[in-house]
Amino acid sequence: MTLVEQLVVLAAGFGAGVLTSTVGVASLLSFPILVGIGLPPVVANATNTVGLTPAGLSGSWGYRSELREQPRVAWVVIVTCALGSIGGAVLLLALDPSVFESVVPWLILFTCLLVGVQPQLSRWLRRRGAEAEPRTDAGPATTLMSVVVGVYGGYFGAGSGVMMVAVLGFGLDLDLRVVNALKTLAVAAANVVASLIFLVVADLAWTVVGLLALGSIVGGYVGSRIGRRLPPTLLRCLIVAAGIAAAVVLS
Repeated sequence: MTLVEQLVVLAAGFGAGVLTSTVGVASLLSFPILVGIGLPPVVANATNTVGLTPAGLSGSWGYRSELREQPRVAWVVIVTCALGSIGGAVLLLALDPSVFESVVPWLILFTCLLVGVQPQLSRWLRRRGAEAEPRTDAGPATTLMSVVVGVYGGYFGAGSGVMMVAVLGFGLDLDLRVVNALKTLAVAAANVVASLIFLVVADLAWTVVGLLALGSIVGGYVGSRIGRRLPPTLLRCLIVAAGIAAAVVLS
């Protein structure tokens, strides 16, 4: 890589780290750049996952006070997304990269719709008496969908944060800042496990991994400071907009 390409990758790592902890579409920024500098798609995907793992970890550390508010849900998110990502990583290495190309954009658009309408729908359900008490524990449906998001996170991951916001938003009655913290933790859990697999069996561009990691660890923490200060309505709008952008780019 040239010096300019190295600086671009470093900046992409920082930007993707910020996106990890805020709107959850980090790969939308970093993955095209890795392909643009000449990495094959599967190598770029695995390299991107390993390089952005520090972003989820530093972002989760930045959200530690929010995560302490819901420790049981945090553990559910860690376990389900970690287990799911094992399947996703295996799919990435075993299947043709184009398998999910036609499905992923529509899946992201659907989850964007869910994120957008979730407050109104939740209020309507409460008025109908469907939920008498605030839901603060992950039920079977939320747990299962968290595993599914983990699978997608291990396979590709672009938009997985948006999906997790939708899953947690419908399954639990929590402040959006806490949901965003749990989303960042989910991304971290999926990336850690997938990265361990990729380190053993995947082809990686190690220089790119190092540059992404360096930028993303700073960006992840910075993003957590930004995310916890954004008004809920603005944050929700940004998440939906970012998800729509991801769906358009991937379609």
